[in-house]
Amino acid sequence: MQFLSDNAASVHPAVWEAMRAADDADAPYDGDRLSAALDEKLSDLFGRECTGLWVATGTAANCLALATMVQPHGGVVCHKEAHIEMDEAGAPGFYLHGAKLLLAEGEGAKLTPDAIRAVIDPIRDDVHQVQPHAISITQASEYGRSYRPGEIAAIASLAKERGLALHMDGARFGNAAAFLDCGAAEAAGPVDALSFGFVKNGAMSAEAIVFFDPQAADIARYRRKRAGHLQSKGRFLAAQVHAMLAEDLWLANARAANTAAAEIARACGERLMHPVEANELFVRCTPEERETLREQGFGFYDWGSDAARFVTAWNTREEDARALARAIADL
Repeated sequence: MQFLSDNAASVHPAVWEAMRAADDADAPYDGDRLSAALDEKLSDLFGRECTGLWVATGTAANCLALATMVQPHGGVVCHKEAHIEMDEAGAPGFYLHGAKLLLAEGEGAKLTPDAIRAVIDPIRDDVHQVQPHAISITQASEYGRSYRPGEIAAIASLAKERGLALHMDGARFGNAAAFLDCGAAEAAGPVDALSFGFVKNGAMSAEAIVFFDPQAADIARYRRKRAGHLQSKGRFLAAQVHAMLAEDLWLANARAANTAAAEIARACGERLMHPVEANELFVRCTPEERETLREQGFGFYDWGSDAARFVTAWNTREEDARALARAIADL
């Protein structure tokens, strides 16, 4: 019974079928019909003109998006536990040619305008200090917390006031939208670029960078090639994105994962470290309790010395979620 990560989930059958259907001769790289159709499909989804570029990983999506926003002498304001800080092995510095991450505090790994001001206000406007060029927020956050539309709007207002670009890491964007019970446009808000995650939500090897600025997208095309992410048979990545968008499969899959997480959360009570607003649960339990759960067949990651992280997925079986809920309740 696997709760290690939604990355470990199987590929959705619709994605496999879309890839098989794409297995025919077409133009290479991103010149195929499926890649060409992404802009219109994503523009319809978000209700405003945008450009979609596929890449194979979330790290590439985040860093290629930020590379269009930040010069090497600049910085990106992010939470101190953001994925780009904690889990991308220095990739932002590599892709951004040395640009710095400017780390902010925030409950639940979420930023607020005040937390951002606390980082950027002390920075002098002179050549001796790294200047902020962008803000990056994560939807849902690294602790499974979802930004409400009003919270994003407040951060976007500050970004506009200070002349900063706004990026959203949407590795679990679908889970946030499902929790908020809103569409893609509301869950993203007025960001400049979104790393739209699909791999955690049923795809095999495709994420989309959604640019709401066509000039930034043009820059990213060159950077994607230079970084080795312009795949020669890109139609197979585009096919996955189309499959996930068709009939809102991305949202249905996320709802299924969230439903399983909510089932487990009801049994956790005061053990929960954070409200469950997506498909991740952070649960207080001792090393002995964690060993008990593993002996019963549950897979999960330790979270420090006194907690565990459980992640549900689009294909988490109802009986497995209930079994884990019962096991936690019995600890």
